[in-house]
Amino acid sequence: MTDFDPANFSNVGPKEFAELVKKTPDSKLAEVMSGELRGKILGEVFGRMPQLFRADRAGSTNAVIHWNITGGPDGGTDTYEVVIADGTCTVNETPQHEPRLSLTMGPVEFLKIVSGSANPVIMFMTGKLKAKGDLGLAANIANLFDIPKS
Repeated sequence: MTDFDPANFSNVGPKEFAELVKKTPDSKLAEVMSGELRGKILGEVFGRMPQLFRADRAGSTNAVIHWNITGGPDGGTDTYEVVIADGTCTVNETPQHEPRLSLTMGPVEFLKIVSGSANPVIMFMTGKLKAKGDLGLAANIANLFDIPKS
């Protein structure tokens, strides 16, 4: 697979996904993420988080993280809730708990962060990623998941 084709997304492994994001121009990523396939992509990414979670690195971490991805087709924001508790990770499509950390970013920045093709600290420093709440947790999120290095 050489083109960013969300129709085949469920067959793409994390490493291949990282390569696709890295090779796809930002304009194409933005186009796909502002269209009808956005929900499928977000669903696949968040659906994989529990499998990519590294309980061995989480220790006693218990946290609720809200991921706010702006730039929806209707101009709206999609919010997913990631709950890390007792060595497990679960994802809710509708937030149900008060977050310890809330992250807000555009759709292109989101894809780059979850694919390992961008440095979240630099994105935070340049204002492309906004974090509210526990910034120590924000700095440690990448360590809690097997994110491919593209």
